Amino acid sequence: MKTIFITGASSGLGKATAKLFHSKGWAVIATMRSPEKEIELTKLSNVTLLPLDVTNLQQIKQTVNEAVSTHNIDVVFNNAGYGLMGALEVLTDEQILNQVNTNLLGVIRVTQAFIPYFRQKKAGLFISTTSMGGFMGFPLHSLYHATKFGVEGWSESMSFELGQYNIGIKTIAPGGIVTDFLGRSLESTSHPAYKGLEVKLFGNIDAMMESAATADKIAEVVYEAATDGKDQVRYVAGTDANTMFARRNEIGAEDFRKEIGKQLFG
Repeated sequence: MKTIFITGASSGLGKATAKLFHSKGWAVIATMRSPEKEIELTKLSNVTLLPLDVTNLQQIKQTVNEAVSTHNIDVVFNNAGYGLMGALEVLTDEQILNQVNTNLLGVIRVTQAFIPYFRQKKAGLFISTTSMGGFMGFPLHSLYHATKFGVEGWSESMSFELGQYNIGIKTIAPGGIVTDFLGRSLESTSHPAYKGLEVKLFGNIDAMMESAATADKIAEVVYEAATDGKDQVRYVAGTDANTMFARRNEIGAEDFRKEIGKQLFG
């Protein structure tokens, strides 16, 4: 039986992935900040819940040590994260640090903690949730994009370091996901100087979400990445993300950026 270790498994894509891998006969280590509050995954066999706040370096080390001492882990899915929206000039230093610590350093530190284990096994796979926001930028999400671009570039670089030990690294870059991300997992800060841009950007959010994929559909892409055996780093997931990614590749990054600008500013 293969085993997957998942961060951010309390809701959304993390929970959907835990359920899917469980249904495929995998053992699942589902980690979250407050596992004592979880009532759904506890009902499943071969699912182990462990506490993990990916901004807590000591807890990362403790939880990883416990996981590798009790399971033969094959895949680590770095999924914990949240969105930060707001103009850069209004973001506090605490907000900036929390976003980087969770979305970027959390991924890096969890991965770093597992590398010796996988290197000794000469096998293993890291998968990280990024976003279509890891290859294109929207207004008012600069820190979120900084973290997701960071994970994409870091993963590409790490593919060389890890590949020599038969360790893979991949990213899942979804577009919109029909979860509570816009509520529970989105922190927003407003500023009067950018109100017009906020209205333009989010005025058609309902229409944008019509093409969003369900968490279950994105979880299927995670399973594909975990089992297809391909030497491939990025998996773009969801109709909206694939459409935008194709358009960006078709006309080039700069023209695509200008096209987005015209849609927002006319």
